Amino acid sequence: MQNDKIEQRLRALESAEAIRSLKARYFFACDRKDPATMRDCFVDGPVHIDYGVIGTFDNADTLVQLYTQMACHPHMVEMHHGANPQIEVIDDTRAQGTWSLHYCLINTQQNSFTQLGGYYEDEYRRTPSGWKISRTRFVATSTLALDLSAGDAKVLFAGSKPPAA
Repeated sequence: MQNDKIEQRLRALESAEAIRSLKARYFFACDRKDPATMRDCFVDGPVHIDYGVIGTFDNADTLVQLYTQMACHPHMVEMHHGANPQIEVIDDTRAQGTWSLHYCLINTQQNSFTQLGGYYEDEYRRTPSGWKISRTRFVATSTLALDLSAGDAKVLFAGSKPPAA
């Protein structure tokens, strides 16, 4: 009986670590402009992705297509830093988590800089190939947008939520 509880706790710890690795792989894929790895972080089929002003998606392929069009360019220099993971393993196949995000974008073509802070609310599902994101929502809590084209930084926006696109 005691061994069953220890095995259950060990599975939960291993699952939480696998989910941390999954989210780190997602952030790294975004920064490296790697759409295939980014796509692989999500379940196949229906998924709910709510990225606020970026859009809401009912499948990962549509998100990856938009990401490829908008972000996969040498002039889009991005940095995604996820922190403070709070992961709850519900059972052997389901988990949920909250992550802080610090994001920076330097657009060398438009001479602009954007810094974004916020948090993700995620749900995860274990698949035959490992843990995947099945639902995610990003909530922006701080935004700073700068125009760097005049040689001096000009604040375009500073506040809690980014303006609508």
